[in-house]
Amino acid sequence: MYEKQRERRMKEDFIVQDFNIPPHPKGVVLSGKTVLLEPLNVEKHSEDLFESNSLDVEGENWAYLPYGPFDTLKNYQIWLEEEASKQDPTFFSIVRKLDDKAVGVASFLRINQTDGSIEVGHINYSPLLQRTREGTEAMYLMMEWAFENGYRRYEWKCNALNKKSRYAAQRLGLSYEGVFRQMAINKGRNRNTAWFAAIDKEWKSLKECFVKYLKDENFEASEKPIISLSKLTKPILYKLDNDEFV
Repeated sequence: MYEKQRERRMKEDFIVQDFNIPPHPKGVVLSGKTVLLEPLNVEKHSEDLFESNSLDVEGENWAYLPYGPFDTLKNYQIWLEEEASKQDPTFFSIVRKLDDKAVGVASFLRINQTDGSIEVGHINYSPLLQRTREGTEAMYLMMEWAFENGYRRYEWKCNALNKKSRYAAQRLGLSYEGVFRQMAINKGRNRNTAWFAAIDKEWKSLKECFVKYLKDENFEASEKPIISLSKLTKPILYKLDNDEFV
């Protein structure tokens, strides 16, 4: 009797109810308190982005990306023009509201509307955006848009050697799901890819974490938060990263 009940519950757990095909993010504008995410526009954003990226004198931001760094504004604009024209990935410029300056980019990619799965990637924060409240809010706005428009799964993938990215994914509340070995070749080097994700059932709790973290009161003393986001999101994680293949 118990086995039949358990089997029935398991089957019911796998039935997807009330799912509607979510919209595509192309053309979406996301506005927060400190940042604005708007569709990448080469004419409007490229000079700011190139100038902001030039502060990364060692080129560390490009180490794990399959492109860049770009030695001239013109070469950067050519690449941006190509990316801005695509539906997938869909690129956003991250504009700081403080001074209306574009200081980073991010994108939605592998946009699977049929199954409700979407990935955030091509994240390139200039030194002006790294480790800032604005940078966290940008990620929150993208995750919020995805889940509140009906996506069931929100993914983050990175080079398994990129410890900073692996930490960032978990800090944002994305659970570790493993490493895909020899998934790609980037710049002549093997890439093992670490996978992270959050699902719709976790979104309510994750949103509460972001809202609490981003409150002004959490930044009263300085730009450093009183409560860290990782402390808030850690209890929600389905599985922790164990630094496999690093």
